[in-house]
Amino acid sequence: MPSIPKKEYFERIEKFQANIKAKGLDACLVHGNEADFANVRYLTEYWPTFEAGGVFVPAVGKPVLIIGPESEKYALGRSVIPDIRKMIAYRESAEPQYPGIPVATYKDVVKAAMGSRKLKKLGLVGYSVMTLPVLDALKADLPGVELVKADETLLPLRYIKSKNELACMRKAFEISEIAVEAILNELKVGMTEFQVIGIAQREIYKNGGEYEGHALYCFSGPRTNNAICRPIDKVIKANEIIQLNIGARVGGYSSSVGLPVILGKFKGLQKKLVEFGLKAHFKTVELIAADKPAKDVVIEWENWVRKEGYGDYMLYGPCHAIGMMEVEQPWMESVSKYDLKENMTFQVDTFFSGPDFGLRWENGVRVKKGGAEMLSKKFAKVIEL
Repeated sequence: MPSIPKKEYFERIEKFQANIKAKGLDACLVHGNEADFANVRYLTEYWPTFEAGGVFVPAVGKPVLIIGPESEKYALGRSVIPDIRKMIAYRESAEPQYPGIPVATYKDVVKAAMGSRKLKKLGLVGYSVMTLPVLDALKADLPGVELVKADETLLPLRYIKSKNELACMRKAFEISEIAVEAILNELKVGMTEFQVIGIAQREIYKNGGEYEGHALYCFSGPRTNNAICRPIDKVIKANEIIQLNIGARVGGYSSSVGLPVILGKFKGLQKKLVEFGLKAHFKTVELIAADKPAKDVVIEWENWVRKEGYGDYMLYGPCHAIGMMEVEQPWMESVSKYDLKENMTFQVDTFFSGPDFGLRWENGVRVKKGGAEMLSKKFAKVIEL
């Protein structure tokens, strides 16, 4: 199964440290948790479970992995960074006290990473998921240290994927396609949405996926109008639209294959919107190319959708980045201020909403010179069962 070699983690840390220096910071504290683990795992291969995780990375010196009190043996067996410290601020949300377990403070972490060098300015990475216990501990342990939001020192390193990252993603999409095919072969009237997701989970783990790439989607009927949703115990019926979004995770990297299907025939507006949605999906792929301003893709696509007469059904689009998270930076929006670069990876996310139903076509692409490589296209077709 594809994975990220240890050497690549240390190359990432070196690049990150160069950005820390360029920003005029003495160090950065990177935060993650079980659900949004990407920044911590990107640097260490450590994936928190129950607890939070952090990485203290000095501009000069060796990084320190910070974990909760329960995870020491787990972290020692997984992290590529050997220096690991336990802290109460990273415990699970039930807030156990852990009497008798020695824990560190941020002063201990700074000393381990920086020695006698002074910490005056600390960047915070993973700002949107950083918790109040972490912030409170920083202020208590490091009075006088300036705290600065510094996501831009790390996140752009994740935008352009290496050959090893792409290998993980391609395998993840391959497994997702296997799971979708199993669903289509077994899907029947009378199943619940939960049972459909059970088929996908079986195939993901059976075929080498380490986890789902995101909360798997199967919802049907009027609930397909929800841009974001979860399966429930609703029974699948004939002749109602069913939305699938199935993603496997391999080596830390996510995938997702999204499509509308029906047990019966698409009719009327459903048929028109499903067929146009697929056409719009491929239109997005056609507009993507290296060195093109990201905003131009969006503006050209939205103008085309309106010209075709479907602007009233458009909620948002057409792309968000994918990598360690199924949705990650950068989004592709009309206000984006960056150019597409070769080996950036995006989810082409084509969602249209009708009066009592919705639909999404979704597949991954790799940006290349003169166009885009689709990471999945096996099910980019109208499917009636």
